[in-house]
Amino acid sequence: MGTVMVTGGAGFIGSHTVELLVDEGYDVIVVDNLSSGSWSNLAGLLNGPVKLVKVDVASWTSLWSRLKTSLRDQEIDGIIHLAAVVSIVEARRRPWKTLRVNVEGVANILEAARRLDIERIIFASSAAVYGEPRQIPIAEDHELMPMNLYGETKLMGERLLWRYMEDYGLKPIALRYFNVYGPKMRPGPYSGVVYKFISAVASGSQPIIYGDGRQTRDFIYVRDVASANRLALESRYTGPVNIGSGRETSVLELYRIICRLAGRCMDPVFRPPRKGDISRSTASIGLAYKVLGWRPVTSLEEGLKATIKYYIGQGAKQ
Repeated sequence: MGTVMVTGGAGFIGSHTVELLVDEGYDVIVVDNLSSGSWSNLAGLLNGPVKLVKVDVASWTSLWSRLKTSLRDQEIDGIIHLAAVVSIVEARRRPWKTLRVNVEGVANILEAARRLDIERIIFASSAAVYGEPRQIPIAEDHELMPMNLYGETKLMGERLLWRYMEDYGLKPIALRYFNVYGPKMRPGPYSGVVYKFISAVASGSQPIIYGDGRQTRDFIYVRDVASANRLALESRYTGPVNIGSGRETSVLELYRIICRLAGRCMDPVFRPPRKGDISRSTASIGLAYKVLGWRPVTSLEEGLKATIKYYIGQGAKQ
């Protein structure tokens, strides 16, 4: 099928994307510094169809040196750029790191693509570029007004994409992911709400809900996101595309579903809303079907069931 470079390929979304690409017959070059990703996420794939280049995308000198050495004259069909700071909370606490990785890292990957004559770039953007929505569901032509640093850096990344498209002829697509969940989510203080809820259920502790729990999100299963990445790679479409379920789910409803599927529950602890959090979110996904032939195939209940089985089976940690 060809060879694809996946930055952040040892991480959560990245490892699922790499697995799917390998299943489809691609060879994959994973570019990852393993700061949040893990070798174990690529178990059984390394030294076969998958090659790991350990380097930080935010360091141009190191990145360019390693890519020139590792790729030599190898033809690359496209780059799926997933390496990023992905937590709003981490972005707020570590602004300089977030700017380096999410903005300078994008610029470095685009410049490497330009020098290596790699036209197709799939960029992992975010629904955070929209800010507080004025219309639900949110379509791609919605006003872009991020409410936090994370969203600002994703918007900056998109603007770099379109600049390199106009000036150098690259063919980028920005996939605006909504709330991605599934096996191999990142644990720790910057984990997402699905992981925190499952971790609390597994340990019998009370989860924290910021606000009244009626705020909504669009939860999309990670294998569906991996499928969107692969279809975007094989498409020629340029521009932004939403990747979500198209279903609006409140945080309280999410917790109730997880409790029901896990067969156990503790009353949550409510705390004041966090700065930069939006009240509602759900994606309009018609464009994704029109230009990529993509639609999600995993229901929220099915995806949560698989995720709960994965984590409770191995013992989720706080």
